[in-house]
Amino acid sequence: MTGEGGRATVEAIPVSVITGFLGSGKTTLLNRLLAHADMQDTAVLVNEFGDIGLDHLLVRDVSENVVLLNAGCICCSVRGDLVAALRDLILKRAADAIPQFRRVAIETTGLADPAPIIHTLMGDQFIVSHYRLDGVITVVDAVLGWKQLDQHPESVKQAAVADRIVLSKVDLAPDESVESLCDRLRGLNPAADLIPADHGDVAPRLLLNTGLFDATGKIPDVDKWLRDEAYSGADHHERIDHAHHENSLGHRTRHGDHISAFCMTVAEPIHWDGLVTWLDMLLSTRGESVLRVKGILNVVGEDRPVVIHGVQHVFHPPATLPAWPDRDRRSRIVFITRGLNRQAIEDTFHVFMRDAASTASG
Repeated sequence: MTGEGGRATVEAIPVSVITGFLGSGKTTLLNRLLAHADMQDTAVLVNEFGDIGLDHLLVRDVSENVVLLNAGCICCSVRGDLVAALRDLILKRAADAIPQFRRVAIETTGLADPAPIIHTLMGDQFIVSHYRLDGVITVVDAVLGWKQLDQHPESVKQAAVADRIVLSKVDLAPDESVESLCDRLRGLNPAADLIPADHGDVAPRLLLNTGLFDATGKIPDVDKWLRDEAYSGADHHERIDHAHHENSLGHRTRHGDHISAFCMTVAEPIHWDGLVTWLDMLLSTRGESVLRVKGILNVVGEDRPVVIHGVQHVFHPPATLPAWPDRDRRSRIVFITRGLNRQAIEDTFHVFMRDAASTASG
């Protein structure tokens, strides 16, 4: 449901998106997760590319609520089917036509670009009023992952936008290869936990509740995915001399991935109108290059932190958290971008913040 001012409340059903390149082990992971008691009340949506789907048959034995999203990639022709399926689940649950469920898991095809899926979960009014994105779980093959990152841009985006990265087949890869792959994944996505899976066996608690808020009132990952040092070089730090801004040097990925992750830290409270105007400008002009934005904000006039979360052109309604995750009251905004100049983001931010402060004082 949505609360006052359009801000999301915690009653919505959490949705976990499980993605990863072809053959990485998504279905194996999903089956093992559904076998846990914590996941018994889970509805499952399975997307497969092509006219004949099989993976949903592998999942059906462990979950009664399995819906096949077939005939194409979920990031293109099946997006309408995704909305329809999520609507249908709500209506059938209300009519007791299906077993009650407390959580939804979506398994994408290995060819999926996850960004449009997140768009759908954030942008459709009915979906936003009943569901919330809990997190993106990306499965990476420890044996073939490096080659897939080199050859397939979908694999890079899947890793870059993940909240959790599960490493499959680690028992089949040399230790040094696994560590090298982990280094590369940390460069693509510094804040995501890297979790090895023994034949897909991962405790649900390690993968769930990675979003902005959950039904227990916790703030699961805010302190982690906004932790400055996760985006900082181990031995190098950069300071920008500006009254409103401090930041740490962000990671740059290797071998032409063209994806960067960095965190802006803003010392003084932010004027909300200026931030919204700035984000509108940035996303309208360079939205395709902004893979993901997350931020915890100290907003002028607000006693509690406000969280923002967006993917490309689409932003989730801002959420006011019950409390700050720690004593740090600075605003922190994480960007994961592709081919977008970091300096341009920082410079335009400063301009809009100065204009907003001037307008407020005048």
